[in-house]
Amino acid sequence: MNKKSLVAVSSALMLSVLCGQTHAQNNAPSVEQLQKQLQQMQEEFRKQQELQRQQIQSLEQQLQMLKQNQTVITQEQQTIKQQVATMPAEGTAKTGDAVMDQPWRITDPIRLRKGAAFMDIGLVGTFAAGSSTANDLDDLQIGGHDPNQRGFTFQGLEANFTGAVDPYFRGNANVLFAIDGEGETFVELEEAWLESIALPGNFQIRAGQYLSEFGRINTQHPHSWSFVDAPLVNARFLGADGLRNPGARLSWLAPTPWYTEFFLGLQNSQGATATGFRSDGGHSHGGEEAEGIPFTFRHADNNRGMKRFDDLLITPRLATSFNLTDNQTLLLGVSGAFGPNANGGGGENTRTEIYGVDLTWKWKPENHSGGFPFVQFQTEAMMRKYGTGSFDWDEDADGLLADEDGDGNPDVGQLFDPVTGLPAILPAEKLTDYGLYSQLTYGFRKGWVAGLRFDYVTGDVASYQTMGLLEPDGTGGFNGVFDKFRATRYRVSPNLTWFPTEFSKVRLQYNYDDRTDIGIDHSVWLQFEFVLGAHAAHKF
Repeated sequence: MNKKSLVAVSSALMLSVLCGQTHAQNNAPSVEQLQKQLQQMQEEFRKQQELQRQQIQSLEQQLQMLKQNQTVITQEQQTIKQQVATMPAEGTAKTGDAVMDQPWRITDPIRLRKGAAFMDIGLVGTFAAGSSTANDLDDLQIGGHDPNQRGFTFQGLEANFTGAVDPYFRGNANVLFAIDGEGETFVELEEAWLESIALPGNFQIRAGQYLSEFGRINTQHPHSWSFVDAPLVNARFLGADGLRNPGARLSWLAPTPWYTEFFLGLQNSQGATATGFRSDGGHSHGGEEAEGIPFTFRHADNNRGMKRFDDLLITPRLATSFNLTDNQTLLLGVSGAFGPNANGGGGENTRTEIYGVDLTWKWKPENHSGGFPFVQFQTEAMMRKYGTGSFDWDEDADGLLADEDGDGNPDVGQLFDPVTGLPAILPAEKLTDYGLYSQLTYGFRKGWVAGLRFDYVTGDVASYQTMGLLEPDGTGGFNGVFDKFRATRYRVSPNLTWFPTEFSKVRLQYNYDDRTDIGIDHSVWLQFEFVLGAHAAHKF
């Protein structure tokens, strides 16, 4: 590089450096700008500190409140535990304490108390007076509590004992005192059971002697009925005093917005109160002979006893209820009763099945007074399937009808073939019977109720009814076979009831009866009833 070039390059470099220094000096922030930025950052930092301080204080306050609330809850829990520990029964004991602390009034229940437990005692007395055109009143009035003679009938004095046993169970017993048609006084245990009140999951267990959960009428005592006598289908299919026996029942209240409850009962299937199952005959009172039941063609020893699970009487039921409107309520139910019967010549596994449906509808206005006025319709329909075993009336195989009393005439109750003259041989078969009742009650003014009921029972024609069989009448003559316990029959019953108070009742009822091969009968009954002490609330 020559001298001129070197001078030129050096001059260019110096000029470039001078230009860069001038540009940097022009773009550098001023002191005022830096101070302003510093103040902004300091202000933001202060705000953040204040915000965090406020958040910390809020959390501290919340924590303190939670601690205080927890202390209160713990104290309340301890108080509740102490209260529960001193309560003998859920709800009832507290009510009982309150009632026991008050002076007794004439309208209060008769109540006994020992410690924290108590027992209510109630008496219901029922009488009837009237007459009928029927000559066979026992066959006309087939319910165990029905008026059964002209003049006066003492339908029963029922004593009820109920109360809390302890915080887990309550007990109930119903004892009947009555006078039969022969004037003999007798005592009968109708119900005695123990029921849980503290099972979880809406379950409940009842154990003891109790009325089977089947339909509407079977679980009610006569005091709760709307008519003087029992519906025909109930008395014919379930027994004169209803279906009841020792056993246990489990129920479950479903968690639905409306009432839904399922029942499952297991009971003994033998005895007079299990009519239609392993029963030797119909239920009777006092010294009266047991009334015959349908299908009496059975060997006296054809009762194999309890050997396996299906020898029990099984009674399932499902019931549900809901409001149609603010003034109308509907209840629907389906029921069943299944178990063995003792029909046939011996050793045969014959069974009975009973199916039932029920419906109850009630209207009551919002401005009602003491439940009046109201209109209620209730109906139940049943179907019974009864398996019969084969039976040979020539039990001693001598070809002759029995004459155990030795009067020279065949005993009543045996059947023989008029063609061959030999004792009858009956085949096994399954018989089907049907029946229903429908009743309408109208509480048209306070204390006054008008009612109307229709009963109907019938059944298919069995082979023993078409074989032309005859039965000795005990005097040397013979009658044709007629099963009055399966014959078609209907009845219409209007009545009028006056309740002076909830502790007394007067009822007038007329019955129009039409029975196949027997004819039409008219009956009029006047019923009186009184209540002393406690009595259970009537079911809807």
